[in-house]
Amino acid sequence: MIARRTFLATSATATAAGIGGLSGQTATAAEQPRQDADFVAFLTEAADARAAAVLDGYDDHLTELRDLGKARAAARSLRTLTSVHVHAASAYHHDGALLGPLHELADTLAEEQFDDGLWDQGAVHSPPDTAFSIVDLNIAYALLDKDADRSTAKLRATVERILRKAGPGLAHGGVHTANHRWLVCSALARIHRRWPDASYLRRIDAWLAEGIDQLAGGEYSERSPTYSAVVTNPALLTIARFHDRRDLYVHVRDNLTASLYVTEPNGEVESVHSRRQDQATLRYLPEFWLQYRELAIRDGNGTFAAVAALLRERGAGQTFGETPLGDRLAEVLDRPELARELPAGKELPTDFEHHDDSCRLVRVRRGERTASVFGGTDLPEVHAISSGLSTNPTFFKMRKGAAILDSLRLAPQFFSLGPFRSEGLQRRGDAWRLHAEVRAAFHQPLPRRHRRRDGLYPLTDDGRFWSAMDFPHRPKEYRTLRTEILVRETDDGGWELSFDVSGSAVPLTLELCFRRGGELSGEGLEPVAGADDTYQLVSGEAVYTVGEDRITFGPGNGKGGKQPPVVDPGERYTWMKGSLTPDGIRVLITGRSPLTYRMTLR
Repeated sequence: MIARRTFLATSATATAAGIGGLSGQTATAAEQPRQDADFVAFLTEAADARAAAVLDGYDDHLTELRDLGKARAAARSLRTLTSVHVHAASAYHHDGALLGPLHELADTLAEEQFDDGLWDQGAVHSPPDTAFSIVDLNIAYALLDKDADRSTAKLRATVERILRKAGPGLAHGGVHTANHRWLVCSALARIHRRWPDASYLRRIDAWLAEGIDQLAGGEYSERSPTYSAVVTNPALLTIARFHDRRDLYVHVRDNLTASLYVTEPNGEVESVHSRRQDQATLRYLPEFWLQYRELAIRDGNGTFAAVAALLRERGAGQTFGETPLGDRLAEVLDRPELARELPAGKELPTDFEHHDDSCRLVRVRRGERTASVFGGTDLPEVHAISSGLSTNPTFFKMRKGAAILDSLRLAPQFFSLGPFRSEGLQRRGDAWRLHAEVRAAFHQPLPRRHRRRDGLYPLTDDGRFWSAMDFPHRPKEYRTLRTEILVRETDDGGWELSFDVSGSAVPLTLELCFRRGGELSGEGLEPVAGADDTYQLVSGEAVYTVGEDRITFGPGNGKGGKQPPVVDPGERYTWMKGSLTPDGIRVLITGRSPLTYRMTLR
């Protein structure tokens, strides 16, 4: 095994020589930046452990690829095994035991690749899904080529054939989502750098000419921390390097800055504002780790360096977001500048009030206490619930250490239109204002000029359901429900929420959902029949406690009638047998409009 200092010296030379050794000039030893030996050793140990796990499971990836067309797991396994094979400090360096699995993975990927260069991966002949695998294979090929060991000559030829075959399909195929554009560009940029083709350049430039879909606050149009971290940021960094678009660093830098303000003290990332699948699930900042490290080194950014150091510390347990820690060695070997020492770190922001108006999201942090106020769902504008829209009705969240209120929602029983979703978020004095007005119509007879003798009227939508009644041409009588919520931080470090619901008289329920793992207490709590881990706060205050951390909330507002409290998800969900019930320990507070009610949480 070659000593680790030999790897570091080699990395320094590769860094000075440019990306992948393909461009640039060699710097003198005195000009070489210092390398972070501890960082490299940390990743090497993780990669060796990951390689062992991949070797145990790569047969499953081959089976999935042959039976289901799932190329992504196979390509990632190939990339991971390649990284330890070429890495002089790895226990697997040039280990012949890796060659069999590597060849099997590459040969099967080649066999399952269609004539158009694509694979099936959740979609038939999918260019964007293929691009995920091609990105990994690009990195694997670059590492094998730089290593140039004779034992991998045949493997390199197979991977080269896959990459060359995929190029035309990626250069002519379409995409589904915003982030797919940049993913495909990043795959093509690397292929073009090694095997130039004018059609690849034209395709990259055509996608980039649409403009990067970044909002004013730094989030991309999908507002998704998952896709920012896993797809868009890595893709833009690759395009910046391989397509000479240095302006793209600005977008990644702005997104990483925005991400600082949606990050919880334990590393979770707020996603209530997302337009993708992660709007109701937990995500973790470690997915951004190497991006913070790259921009910290590139810009000399002490704040980003502090984030990278913190994420490194959190990764010591090998559980590191969605991407296994050991899979990341390949990225550092491919981009040796990531192994440079970080600049001196600065203190991270821990006391702030941050308003991202482009997402209608407010984030407040006071040390270990944080809160989110959200009023930016897409439903009021588009009147639809669908993939790609922000529809989470949670409008407030807070935590004190381990005591976490994951969701606060308001659900009126008003024509089954579903929970309150704010139509805006504005500052009002010392409070944040959320508001909405919803209405439902009773329809009058059609005017004479729109009547038909056959009674066959167009199938139209009245805002709640469809019917062959030609709704647009009917006079209407509306029922209206108006809601205003003022969210105010209190001097004792808690929160005060003032509710004013007016218009139609309807029952309503406030739903608080706490993270599992704690205990509820309070004399006014009563179990709700037929609903597990669900209680109604009838009177007084209640307390949710996890260890030394607690959230006190209330007061209760009576039983609201003889029937059990109802949290109405709305007909958009119930008609499709869907559910909006969050996972956790729920507490319901009931009332009836018109209602003014003040809740405190501290």
